[in-house]
Parts: sequence; C-alpha cells; structure tokens
Amino acid sequence: MSDVTMYTTLICPYCIAAKRLLSKRNIAYEEIDVTGDQAKRAWLVEVTGGRKTVPQIFIKGQSIGGYDELKQLDVSGALAPLLA
Repeated sequence: MSDVTMYTTLICPYCIAAKRLLSKRNIAYEEIDVTGDQAKRAWLVEVTGGRKTVPQIFIKGQSIGGYDELKQLDVSGALAPLLA
C-alpha cells in the first residue's frame, strides 16, 4: 500500500499533472478513479471539508488538497518530509 492516494476522474488535466509530478519524483501512489461514482464523490466532499474537485490527494491518510497544494508542497520542499 502506498503512502499517497489520489482520487481522480478520467478527463482531468490537474489529475494528469499530479500524476506526472509524483512520477517525476519517483513517488508511488494509489489511484482511485471516481468517474461516475457519486457515492465516492460525496464521501470525498465530506472528508475534505467541502472540496468538490479532483484530484483529491491524501498522504498517509491526511488530505493535502489537489494538484495546486501538491505542487506547493513540492516547490517548498515540504513534500519529501511528509513522505519520510
């Protein structure tokens, strides 16, 4: 099981960008496609404090947000310590 779980949909440029960033950093992740899964999307809104967009990324079970937040963590150098 990976420390990173990412909830995505099939057609999502931010999901593609997040996967690219994680792959570039050699960070393994579990991808869960929520395309058409209204129950899973409703659950995501609940556990992320109202976020309705994808990707929704969790590190060690903690929601970190979407691609913008992932990129910010990477640029600031805070991503690696979260995964350590």
